[in-house]
Amino acid sequence: MEPITEQQDDLPNRYPLIGPGDPAPFEVINEQGSSPVLLVADHASRAMPRHMGRLGVDRTVLDKHVAWDIGSAGITRYLSQRLDCPAVLAGYSRLLVDCNRQLYDPTAFVQVSDGIAIPGNLSLSAVDKWQRVRSFYWPYHQAVIAQLHKLRQRVGTPAFIAIHSCTPVFNHVLRPWHYGILWDQDPRIAVPLIEKLASVDGVCVGDNEPYSGRHPHDFTIDFHAEPVGLPHVGIETRQDLIGTPAGEREWAECLGDALEEILADPGLYQPFA
Repeated sequence: MEPITEQQDDLPNRYPLIGPGDPAPFEVINEQGSSPVLLVADHASRAMPRHMGRLGVDRTVLDKHVAWDIGSAGITRYLSQRLDCPAVLAGYSRLLVDCNRQLYDPTAFVQVSDGIAIPGNLSLSAVDKWQRVRSFYWPYHQAVIAQLHKLRQRVGTPAFIAIHSCTPVFNHVLRPWHYGILWDQDPRIAVPLIEKLASVDGVCVGDNEPYSGRHPHDFTIDFHAEPVGLPHVGIETRQDLIGTPAGEREWAECLGDALEEILADPGLYQPFA
């Protein structure tokens, strides 16, 4: 991810919390990909602006799932190349603002995550929150909008795939699923993807597990895909499987094998009725 440099004009007005030398608020890869598909990764990064002091948390917290979706960036990068499609990756930690939350949801600016207090998120003013939204949240979503606009000019109705990862244990509950496939009303990618992954020996697939695609406060798919009927799906991969580059590649390959045939169907690229 390229850092923002001092040569860029109007930096404070565009991204008030991002300084020279900090990463950009998003990354676009394989922008010229030929497939009518867009991948997004809301929690791809654990980066923090240098001046914000990690929001008061210990450096080790940024290695944990509370700060980012471990392995999701690697999965996204692999699939972008495998499927030859563009991808947009968020550039900063979800602890600053969660790019997959409605902004009225308290977890958009989480104060305690999986038992870990986030001191820098206590007593945030409306101005504090708006600066984070302007710096990290909307620049990422505007990049997603821009890529969808390009695809829609070319293909009309592109597919939209959100890549996430989840912990193997949460609140002392074991999660057996290797993948979780999240969806609401549109089954066109989700249902065949569940079937294909479940047919692989040793793979356990969750249908709207460990999270539901019907969650009312999730944002990305609800905002970008559902209102205009784009074929879409959310995919969670268990983090203990993808904590290394080798693991990322193995489980991304499995996903790629399952997705290729589904996405090759030209009849998929129509608005959901």
